[in-house]
Amino acid sequence: MAKGGGGGGMLLPLSVEAGKGNGGGGAGDDAALFKGSAMTRRGAVAALSYMSCSVLLVMFNKAALSSYNFPCANVITLLQMVCSTALLYVLRRLKIISFTNSEPSVPSDALFFVPFRILLRTTPLSLAYLLYMLASMESVRGVNVPMYTTLRRTTVVFTMIMEYFLAKQKHTPPIIGSVALIVFGAFIAGARDLSFDPRGYAIVFVANITTAVYLATINRIGKSSGLNSFGLMWCNGLVCGPLVLFLTYIQGDLKKAIEFPNLHSPGFQAVLLFSCMLAFLLNYTIFWNTILNSALTQSMCGNLKDFFTVGIGWVLFGGLPFDLLNVIGQGLGFLGSGLYAYCKIKGK
Repeated sequence: MAKGGGGGGMLLPLSVEAGKGNGGGGAGDDAALFKGSAMTRRGAVAALSYMSCSVLLVMFNKAALSSYNFPCANVITLLQMVCSTALLYVLRRLKIISFTNSEPSVPSDALFFVPFRILLRTTPLSLAYLLYMLASMESVRGVNVPMYTTLRRTTVVFTMIMEYFLAKQKHTPPIIGSVALIVFGAFIAGARDLSFDPRGYAIVFVANITTAVYLATINRIGKSSGLNSFGLMWCNGLVCGPLVLFLTYIQGDLKKAIEFPNLHSPGFQAVLLFSCMLAFLLNYTIFWNTILNSALTQSMCGNLKDFFTVGIGWVLFGGLPFDLLNVIGQGLGFLGSGLYAYCKIKGK
């Protein structure tokens, strides 16, 4: 648990500077899983926390959109963003959390809680998130599920490319091999369903690029802005919230949500509540994992959690049309993710 730069112990790990380097401080907390490891205990906890929150959020979002047939996914996104920003405001106002590693000279009653120049500096991150979100939603509409899953798994390749161009980060042959195994497994899994659709392919690859840019931007801006994970989430909400609100308004989603027949159902409201809570934790763990480990690690965790999402979905809902090629492809993807995790833990 990181010790914040102010009075009072932090309940959540906040440290941005505890990246991949050997920087000073927190020797006990940052002890490696194995001697010479490239992933610390906090890095492993961040990765596992992200995967847990992501799988649970998928289940609650599925319940809202499928079980209750809620027609407005954008409204759920807006509610999650509003709840996250409001919770951050209350926690910061009560001085339970900090938005920066070393608290700057910003009054506690300031409007933004962070210097305006830092808010402007994180704008590219917020815009990258908005593009990533919009492209991902559109990509789901335009292609069938097997094709979508197959093409989205190639995000790890785009992430490696973006890390190289933005941060000049190079990867070892075992890491590159594990990524290649995941991509190969993805295409094997969806081989029977890959009917060529130029528009569908284009939109999904745009979503992959925006995802890679978003993760690489988190890694770059997070380590140079002086903001911790909460601070990055706060700036994201301030910039993206009004834009998402405007989008849902002009598309008529707000009106549809108000007229939704199950809006006052206790069960539906409970699902929305848990969805918003998990979205807050998921956004935090995305920042935490990406900053503490790397953008590629975050992308690989996304592939790894897909395996558990599919498994839990099969147990809870059944009926997944897996054939032999699909099973083999999923297994290769899981093997590639496991190989990557092993390489990171062993520091190779």
